[in-house]
Amino acid sequence: MILIKTVLGNIGDPEWARRLSGADMDLIEIDQWEAQKSRFRKTTAKGAEVAVSIDRGTHIHDGDVLLWNAQALSALVARIELRDVMIVHLDVLTSFAPEMAMRTCVELGHAMGNQHWPALVKDNRVYVPLTVDRKVMTSVMNTHRFDGIRYEFVAGREVVPYLAPHESRRLFGGAEGPVHSHAHESYAGVEAETGRVYGHPPTHVHSHPGAAAHGQTSPATAGSARDRRE
Repeated sequence: MILIKTVLGNIGDPEWARRLSGADMDLIEIDQWEAQKSRFRKTTAKGAEVAVSIDRGTHIHDGDVLLWNAQALSALVARIELRDVMIVHLDVLTSFAPEMAMRTCVELGHAMGNQHWPALVKDNRVYVPLTVDRKVMTSVMNTHRFDGIRYEFVAGREVVPYLAPHESRRLFGGAEGPVHSHAHESYAGVEAETGRVYGHPPTHVHSHPGAAAHGQTSPATAGSARDRRE
């Protein structure tokens, strides 16, 4: 059993990138919730048993170097797979009349709250980690037709550099359970009054190709697995 008590550096640092350029690297793959812990056990990609016990209040980040053997030119590096994130851009609302901007924000918050989506608001953006299949989230956004609001999906690791540590923990630590597509279950629909989805999404979700880029959306219906469990 290999005991890890400290983080040596990160492969994103130029010095470590140089050291590891020709090194034999083993990976310890952890999910975003394990990354919030200071103590856990894992088996590396090459089969080594590792026990991590770092200071409380500290967390492992993607690319952290946990072991380094200068003589053997070998290293153990952490790899964290973060979920994709939906980014909702609110910058266009600054050009809206105050009443319209407020109404849009309330409607957006209501729609996301109905789906129980964790979210982080920073500057003029709302960050939402994927807790259901991407098609479901796309369908919910399209169904509500939020005027002028555009959204996109990006890899979680692309978002992290723009967040403070506590924001990153809040965004990725609050999304529980795996992402589900549930393509094998039946589709129901969307409540007309609230826009709350139920059942599961159809196999294909259609939207205009330029919708995300121009802040336009087309109606579609889909469902969320979370609602049936409530």
